[in-house]
Amino acid sequence: MPTLADEAYDRLEAMIVSLALPPGSIHSEADLSQQLGIGRTPVREALQRLALGRLVEALPRKGIRVSPIDIADHLALLETRRVLDALVTSRAAQRAHAQEREALFVIAREMQQAAEDNDLDTFLVLDHRGDALLEAACRNAYAAQALAPLHTHCRRFWYQHRHDADLLASAALHCNILRAVARGDAAEAETCTHTLLDYLVTRTRAAIDLY
Repeated sequence: MPTLADEAYDRLEAMIVSLALPPGSIHSEADLSQQLGIGRTPVREALQRLALGRLVEALPRKGIRVSPIDIADHLALLETRRVLDALVTSRAAQRAHAQEREALFVIAREMQQAAEDNDLDTFLVLDHRGDALLEAACRNAYAAQALAPLHTHCRRFWYQHRHDADLLASAALHCNILRAVARGDAAEAETCTHTLLDYLVTRTRAAIDLY
């Protein structure tokens, strides 16, 4: 059963990804509590979780600052994500339950449709749902816990650079992973994961050239 802290975390994470809480912006715990309509204790717990994922940082006597987006640093994040994603997708292909495999096929179909509709917001929601399902299906809580915030950073990066993004290409690469896992093909899932990460590195280097 989700707690108020879980709800606060999910909503704050979504606000960070969508840039409703802009990179580098400073907020007080009280202001965020008021925005969410959730008490300060659950909000504090959520902020502590976000800080562990380096999505926010505490500023003594000032509140919290949303972590800035450092494009060069993002390459290091992708380097880490490559290793963890390959582990999670290959293990999920081996360990997913039948119901999870069916859900992955559904998410892939809906993600492809969102891309065809050029609906980035829906695409990102489905991307989050797919990531969470893969993390659960891999049956490795340590890898899942380490990987989840990296995915959040990547979704925020993608949202910031959405005008330069090829949503159809990205959707195809994500869907290839989801379908390989759903079929139980661990080798293909890992191969597709590396192909996606190659694409993300290329897009990040292109973003660096814009600055």
